[in-house]
Amino acid sequence: MASTIRMRAIANGETTEVQALVQHPMDSGFVKDSKGNLIPPHYIEVLEFQHAGKTVFTAFWGPAVAKDPYVKFSFKGAQKGDDLIISWVDNKGQSDSVVGKIQ
Repeated sequence: MASTIRMRAIANGETTEVQALVQHPMDSGFVKDSKGNLIPPHYIEVLEFQHAGKTVFTAFWGPAVAKDPYVKFSFKGAQKGDDLIISWVDNKGQSDSVVGKIQ
C-alpha cells in the first residue's frame, strides 16, 4: 500500500521548514451518508514528527480537523540529508509512517 503521507522539508540556514499532507477521511461522526445513516467517526488522533531521535512536533487531533489535513511548521537543528520521521495513529488503531530526507 502506498503511504498516505506526502512531505517536504527544506533546510535553510538554522531553520528547517516542513510541509506535510496526510490523506485521511477525518470523519467526525456527525455527517450522514446518502441513506441518512451516520458515518462513524474516523480521524487521526496523534500526528508526530521526529528528527535525530527527538520529537520536534506533535499534534493531538479530534474529529473537527478537515479531510486530508495539511501541516506546516519550522524547527531548528536539522541539516540537509537528515531523516525526518512522520507518523500518525487514528481512533480505529490504523497508522502510517514515512521517513523523508531533509533537502
